[in-house]
Amino acid sequence: MATATDLKGLADRAVKEISSAADEAALEAVRVRYLSRKDGLITAATKEIATLPAAEKPGYGKAVNEAKQRVESALEERGRALREGAIAKSLSETADLTLPPRRVRVGHMHPIARTIREITRILGSMGFESVEGPEVEYDYYSFEALNIPRDHPARDKFNSFWIANPLGDPTDRRVGLRPHTSPMQIRVMEKRKPPVRVVVPGRCYRFEATDATHESIFFQYEGLAIDEQISMADLKGVLYSFARQLFGGERKVRFRPDYFPFTEPSAEIAFDCFVCDGSGTTNKGRCATCGGSGWIEAAGCGMVHPEALRRVDYDPSKYQGFAFGGGVERLAMLLTGTPDIRLFHENDMRYLESV
Repeated sequence: MATATDLKGLADRAVKEISSAADEAALEAVRVRYLSRKDGLITAATKEIATLPAAEKPGYGKAVNEAKQRVESALEERGRALREGAIAKSLSETADLTLPPRRVRVGHMHPIARTIREITRILGSMGFESVEGPEVEYDYYSFEALNIPRDHPARDKFNSFWIANPLGDPTDRRVGLRPHTSPMQIRVMEKRKPPVRVVVPGRCYRFEATDATHESIFFQYEGLAIDEQISMADLKGVLYSFARQLFGGERKVRFRPDYFPFTEPSAEIAFDCFVCDGSGTTNKGRCATCGGSGWIEAAGCGMVHPEALRRVDYDPSKYQGFAFGGGVERLAMLLTGTPDIRLFHENDMRYLESV
């Protein structure tokens, strides 16, 4: 039977072998030799405790435990050192640690989202609350309530995506993807009494061919103000102020009569083309962005039609209002110098990161 001195020497020998282990396989071999449950040298000494007289057990057991703890501690320390060394070696073989770190790519908002935020910020400073509406909308809100009945020729330009009952429903509950954000005019006025001032940004859908300034899926912003003694002058003041804050004083603005079924009188606001500087031509000939006109239509607007006010139980003799709406992408094109609206939706990170 080993004595306490023998156990100390056994532990000393084990610690020496552990410190000289070149790799984890050699370290495991040392562990098995001394601490294996079946035939480990220190384990065998542990088993001898049961054969000793009661008076000798405490001292011998203490010596065995001290030897075992020394070996286990040395195994853990050497194992950690070997693992760290292996990691350092692997890194030195696969990577040059003297190189500067890779640049972390920081994302930013999509140009359309950034433009929507700027639109709502500017109009918010003028008292317009930002609200959102459903993209799947009833025929009533998309057309009927906006003074566009089924046989109205203005419907032809919307080319709507119908989801249910496209052939007609006497209850006016046909459902489709909204072709504009104007339905929220009615929804807001149904729930609120004047004064009303809201701006409605959101996605819209129209079944139409795409070109440099048109897409079948696009974003609009809709503004509505209802109160007593509101006039066309208020509308022009809001839109001119909006344009100046968004683009600065150098952008030319055109305001001219137009037609929309849900406003009377109606107007169109346009900005001079940034591609051809309003000339209508480039070095390649006719400007494709503005169609040669020198102007890019930005929004339709006008005084809310009295019939639309009556539908929501507003008295047209007491309340008046104006509405305006336009394409977010059109404004984003002007702000970023993007010559083709489709660049916003192609998900080409090279372009989106450049604007």
